[in-house]
Amino acid sequence: MARLVFLGRLADLAGGAEREVAPGPLAAILAGLEVDLVQALTGARVRLALNGALVARDGLVLVAGDELAFLPPVSGG
Repeated sequence: MARLVFLGRLADLAGGAEREVAPGPLAAILAGLEVDLVQALTGARVRLALNGALVARDGLVLVAGDELAFLPPVSGG
């Protein structure tokens, strides 16, 4: 299995901070999630970190043991 990690408001949308998923192409994994969550995860300002390193989403394939974190934009003052 691979693990998706949702931070900030994305965890609220996902109903929790983590989900276990079957390994495979990111596009296929996203296709199995709720539409509103997918829209938030694919936003232009959401960054991805695979096993702790920032990565591009294009062509991303998860393998067993991978952890993919979705990093929402941060606001502050």
